[in-house]
Amino acid sequence: MHTELAQPADSPAIAAVLREAAQWLHDRRTPLWAVSDFSDACVAQDVGSGQFVVAKVNGAVAGVVKFQREDPTFWPEVEPGTAAFLHKLAVRRAVAGLGVSTALLAFARDHARSLGLSTLRLDCVADRQPLRALYEGFGFTLHDCILKGGKGGKGGREFARYEMVL
Repeated sequence: MHTELAQPADSPAIAAVLREAAQWLHDRRTPLWAVSDFSDACVAQDVGSGQFVVAKVNGAVAGVVKFQREDPTFWPEVEPGTAAFLHKLAVRRAVAGLGVSTALLAFARDHARSLGLSTLRLDCVADRQPLRALYEGFGFTLHDCILKGGKGGKGGREFARYEMVL
């Protein structure tokens, strides 16, 4: 397995991995993302600005994670330029359980360190226990849980916010 910052030529494969993950979550009745959110053009824009990391197995994209330098939606209190934020961790079902997620997290951690950042942060829906166990097993610590998406203080989903001091 090889991990690296995504190149423009990787964009269609990244979009395909994200659509596959979105469909898998939908089929399991645990939707998180819409398949339509991941058009090739939309993903290509993010890849072009250096926001994706890929894990490749035998040269094919097997997993992806979005790497951002700011996150005003989930971490509005964090000063831009002090941390990296991970989103959209997705792995092809054919290679699930083979360490792709861990390889992506390790690359993101090392890349954030190389940029001189002090913290790596991420979030997930709070009831996704296997995902939370992955993050905690990798060394992330729970920062807090927040409610997002409700109106007037009602509804919404609870998200667990995690961080790792680098």
